[in-house]
Amino acid sequence: MAPAYSSGLNTPESELESLVPVHPTATRRPYPIVVQSENTSYSDEFITSKFVNRGAAVTVRDGQFVVAPTSKAYEFQTARKVAKTGLMMIGIGGNNGTTLCATVLANRHNISWHTKSGIQQPNYIGSMLRASTVSLGMDPSTGKDVHVPVCDVLPMAHPNDLVLGGWDISGVPMDEAMKRAEVLDWDLQRQVAPRMAQLGRPLPSIYYPDFIAANQEARADNVILGTDKQVHLEHIRADIRRFKQENGLDRVVVFWTANTERYADVIPGINDTADNILKAIETSHSEVSPSTVFAVAAILEGEPFVNGAPQNTFVPGVIELAERHKSFIGGDDLKSGQTKLKSVFAEFLVNAGIKPLSIASYNHLGNNDGHNLSAERQFKSKEISKSSVVDDMVAANPLLYKPPAPGVPKGSKEAKGEHPDHIVVIKYVPAVGDSKRAIDEYYSEIFCGGRSTINIFNECEDSLLATPLILDLTILTELLTRVKYRDASASGEFAPLYSVLSLLSYMLKAPLVKPGTDVVNSLNRQRNALEAFLKACIGLESNSDLLLETRIW
Repeated sequence: MAPAYSSGLNTPESELESLVPVHPTATRRPYPIVVQSENTSYSDEFITSKFVNRGAAVTVRDGQFVVAPTSKAYEFQTARKVAKTGLMMIGIGGNNGTTLCATVLANRHNISWHTKSGIQQPNYIGSMLRASTVSLGMDPSTGKDVHVPVCDVLPMAHPNDLVLGGWDISGVPMDEAMKRAEVLDWDLQRQVAPRMAQLGRPLPSIYYPDFIAANQEARADNVILGTDKQVHLEHIRADIRRFKQENGLDRVVVFWTANTERYADVIPGINDTADNILKAIETSHSEVSPSTVFAVAAILEGEPFVNGAPQNTFVPGVIELAERHKSFIGGDDLKSGQTKLKSVFAEFLVNAGIKPLSIASYNHLGNNDGHNLSAERQFKSKEISKSSVVDDMVAANPLLYKPPAPGVPKGSKEAKGEHPDHIVVIKYVPAVGDSKRAIDEYYSEIFCGGRSTINIFNECEDSLLATPLILDLTILTELLTRVKYRDASASGEFAPLYSVLSLLSYMLKAPLVKPGTDVVNSLNRQRNALEAFLKACIGLESNSDLLLETRIW
């Protein structure tokens, strides 16, 4: 069986020349940003920076808010050498996986194609890293902001350089899987098909019928045999090691972009601690999901795992296991269209002092993701991830929404306090394929008992929005494995970041965060946090929108 590899590795010498990356953006160039500051230093190996994290401690005394400014100095050390990185996708033969492989190949080999509107050039539009910018500061000669691509702030992997591989329960070869997905223009498929064929068939994956919809059974012809979950775990670990070794990789990011699973029950003694989840795998417990087996395999191999679907892959035992091994995990659920808009629009209304009373979201789509979500238990996972996206914005405004009463048990319905009605509906409509239709209604209270209704209709090609997010999450994850920190007041060793990569939240619907900390769903806050962190790693403060120089004499 041919491995799901790319980029010319494990390819006969006669074919290597045609597979060398030629896209001009992949060429190496000097590091584009140099910070001249006592807070930033450069060596051949590292960028080292000093950063002061400023905040405020607030206490309430007899109805008065007492605020004490706080500050703590840190040092960051970022390895300058970008790791040679592989991306192993679970679900590589699906819409997202095939779209990612085909579009990376198109960019790598500079393949343009005909559409009904003319010639289309390959690009990475939709990638926050490669198609958006940050402001470094102001040009003193013009008074204008200077913007640079986000990917230039720190050394990052280029999507063209990723080595691609992965698993799928369907054994259809990658070129045929691309055709089956019906996402890309025909002329692009025609030209990229020979290169997709060189990727071969996906590696056999894990199939536990209880976790995905019954309508997926017909696709499951490429599965690891047996029911022993410990054997499955060791099989996946061996796949990761072999992929890494045969491709000469420094880092492998394992990424779940397969079907949505049902939620796994969190059971004391089964998946609540690291030791218990390992024992549950060893005994093949029924509540251990395929995605959890993949996550544990990546953690034990010391490689990052990102969950791009809404299920609860990261049960408490998996998080504890990642902490124990200082491995990196991130998730959940790609935030590409309707939910991303909701996180912006709901925040706009609440920040404007307008009170959303209900948010009703409906969407239909016809790809295999929609087919799987037509099953009730899989839909429930998606509903949970979509429904929590406005929680922190509502909780931030006690003027509009009554907070929970003191003593309300955490996790109960009343713990949210007053909250807008929030309804999510997803329907499977095969005729529309990958082109998802979404309708949102925002019904709000305005001045003196008035009402406002805003309706938004959104049509999008689902996989073409999701693919750049997978690339961004992979590239950011690799970068964050190269960043270490220490307390600037101490002289200890630099330590890796915390295992849960909450800085990935900008691309995720239900962000995984450090246990005991609040989830931030606000898109603006998520983007600002990521931008501030990248700048901190080169010794820069976040830009102030105060623009004080324009407001004083």
